Amino acid sequence: MDILKAVKERRSVRDFQKKEIPQDIVDKLIEALIWAPSAGNLQARKFYFIKDERLKKKIAVAALNQNFLAEAPLLIVGCSDSRISFRYGERGIYLYSIQDIACSLMGMMLVAYENGLGSVWVGAFNEDAVIEILKLPKNLRPVALVAVGYPSKIPSPPPRVSKEEAVEFR
Repeated sequence: MDILKAVKERRSVRDFQKKEIPQDIVDKLIEALIWAPSAGNLQARKFYFIKDERLKKKIAVAALNQNFLAEAPLLIVGCSDSRISFRYGERGIYLYSIQDIACSLMGMMLVAYENGLGSVWVGAFNEDAVIEILKLPKNLRPVALVAVGYPSKIPSPPPRVSKEEAVEFR
């Protein structure tokens, strides 16, 4: 697959078919998460794959009633793990572990696209509510939600800033 093409064609999909994702594709998504770069190779992250309808609905409510989260066949919750990231002090806890999750999820979203799936990153949610819903231990902090499934609709590409606005050479 042409990676730049995938980066440019992947869209934030919020409308999913009621179609289960085969386990072999789910396994590829997991591999993408695991093999992503990690600060100091600490891998201070944990991912919850949510298929349970009741849990997805509760998380959708915690995510400011973004109901498409409950309609996706798979909802992934990316969490930072402070027990591991503390090795780099506050920067490890509040930056490196967040970067690790971001790298993992972006790679996973590209693998999802390669396999005909749509996905959308969601950062707007009540952290404390998600912690309570999933009964997370104190060392885990939910950082991002990603809904994954077969798209019903693929949105048009949103506008992008110019190269000159985005990049400055010095």
